Amino acid sequence: MAGGSTTDSFDVRTYTDSVAIALGYQVMNGLIEIDVNNQPIPELFESWDVKPGATDWSFKLRQGVTFHNGKTLQVEDVIYSINLHRGNSQSPIRSTMENIFYMRADGTDRVSIRLQEGDADFLYVLSDYHLLVVPNGFDDWSHPIGTGAFKFEMYEPGVRAATTRQANYWKQGTGNVQAVELTVINDANHRVEALQTDQVDVINRVPTQAAATIDSGSATKLVRAPGGWHAEYAMNTGMSPFDNPDLRLALKFAIDREAFVRYLFDGYGHIGNDHPIPVSDPFFNSELPQRGYDPDKVQFHLKKSGLENAEINLSVSDATYSRAIDMAAAFTSSAEKAGLKINLRKVPDNGFWDNTWMKAPFFASYWGGRSAATQMLSVAYSSKAAWNETNWRRGDFDQLLTAAKTEIDVAKRRTYIWEMQAMLNQEGGAIVPAFQDWLEGHQARVQGHTPHSLFDFCNGRLAEKVSLSA
Repeated sequence: MAGGSTTDSFDVRTYTDSVAIALGYQVMNGLIEIDVNNQPIPELFESWDVKPGATDWSFKLRQGVTFHNGKTLQVEDVIYSINLHRGNSQSPIRSTMENIFYMRADGTDRVSIRLQEGDADFLYVLSDYHLLVVPNGFDDWSHPIGTGAFKFEMYEPGVRAATTRQANYWKQGTGNVQAVELTVINDANHRVEALQTDQVDVINRVPTQAAATIDSGSATKLVRAPGGWHAEYAMNTGMSPFDNPDLRLALKFAIDREAFVRYLFDGYGHIGNDHPIPVSDPFFNSELPQRGYDPDKVQFHLKKSGLENAEINLSVSDATYSRAIDMAAAFTSSAEKAGLKINLRKVPDNGFWDNTWMKAPFFASYWGGRSAATQMLSVAYSSKAAWNETNWRRGDFDQLLTAAKTEIDVAKRRTYIWEMQAMLNQEGGAIVPAFQDWLEGHQARVQGHTPHSLFDFCNGRLAEKVSLSA
């Protein structure tokens, strides 16, 4: 796997990348799982109820589950595990957990949680890979104990790890291999070589240039899933000239999205439509007309804006993503062919996130996506969001977002989320040209390695899902 470091730990409050997440899910279980259709399904929380307004939630704990040390899973273990990320915790999800007003045991098999603000997507919050369950009071992260399919054997952070199958794992039909050995190989070419020479069963993060080769052979197979990672060009809607909605539309029509996918991802991606919700999200607006490269519309909106002579500077650095400068140059070229001049400002990689991001009027950026549409819209487009890159501040948008987050009727929520995507598409300050696919590879003997749109390796749960054919 790529995504490992010598500073990694089994401590659930420290996970930042793929290796730690995969190891965590081998040894421990989460509360809620997100399936291949991006829908919440039970894990250690067996069922749940929510009241109108989505502030009051009740969860039933799965019975008959034991930790690797023989202790029976109890409500107190769940409450302790959630509280690891609250209060004075250094956990990356501490701010998310601040929405919990209180949490308490409700008998011996239920947990009641009241939120400060309603959140109909709270199940997605509880599916976070940091929220893994350990025994009440547990703190020996050098020898983790969980309820997962595999027991801890050894771990050399940034190098390798090993786990062995737990007998009588509670998830029927999973945990089918006897042991898992994980080797950290952060170099993409070396990972591909390890797969092609049959030194490993599976690899993550297949580089796009190797994908076709892996998929064309009989010995190896490619696993591809549409993901939420997306490139973006952010316009500050509160600054001239980007406070003009017609100029923003002219810029949106000036980019060749199909070429963007072809050259940046070698075709392993899909075009964007100037909002952050990917096609894999169940609330993706499938009826919104897809915007394409259109020089005539560039000229129409440019003239309508009255800003034909405006100076437009695009700040970009490869600190955002590989080949960001090349792709920005392609953007400025397609815009120039449509009669729209964009000046490309290459800024240093070092200090980009401090000096350029959210400071320049127009800059290249990216987002990794979020598990729920309302989460993505909240973190990047809400008026009160700290990371509101485009300075998009609209009261009607905020009202729709609040309505979507507190509405438990799925059909009603969909109308709100679809409308927000349409608003961003037409009036927002983000140009979203493309989304990237997840690419992984495995030997033909590996069964159960299936695509998942949220994260690599079956959203971190690969080890418990695979089996090996004879």
